[in-house]
Amino acid sequence: MTDGIRKVKTSDLELKDRLVSIQRVTKVTKGGRTFSFSAIVVVGNEDGIVGHGLGKAKEVTTAISKGIEDAKKNLVKVPVHKGTIPHEQLAKYGGAKVFLKPASEGTGVKAGGAMRAVLESVGVRNVLAKSKGSSNPHNLVKATFAALLELRDAKAVSQARGVTVDKVFNG
Repeated sequence: MTDGIRKVKTSDLELKDRLVSIQRVTKVTKGGRTFSFSAIVVVGNEDGIVGHGLGKAKEVTTAISKGIEDAKKNLVKVPVHKGTIPHEQLAKYGGAKVFLKPASEGTGVKAGGAMRAVLESVGVRNVLAKSKGSSNPHNLVKATFAALLELRDAKAVSQARGVTVDKVFNG
């Protein structure tokens, strides 16, 4: 856990998958055009564990299933506190910038497209989110993951500082 990424084992987890984006891509050869599909998938147990993956294949269903398998290999643990995130977080990946802010109970997930899929898969029920810059779903998913991986709960902060959890809040 020194590099900040919290890897998770996939055994005995009940993961739900969400299709973020599917695109038809074309390869032009001298014999004509070859069509295939690219799918971005997010999987999560809606209790703090989430992963994302990319699948490419000649058929849609195969691309989605490859994306799900890839996502299961990239699972991470995210701190979720009372259905929201512990603190505000800003992150960037490529041209996509995302801003996540905790919200009170009953607010819901105020986020668009790719960010919504990631946040719901994590298990966040109340959050305010804003995306700026690129709306490319690949970069939005990765920027959202970057923001979620930078989140720290009170226990992690207290361990890093070498003080008690009470000292973090009253400190």
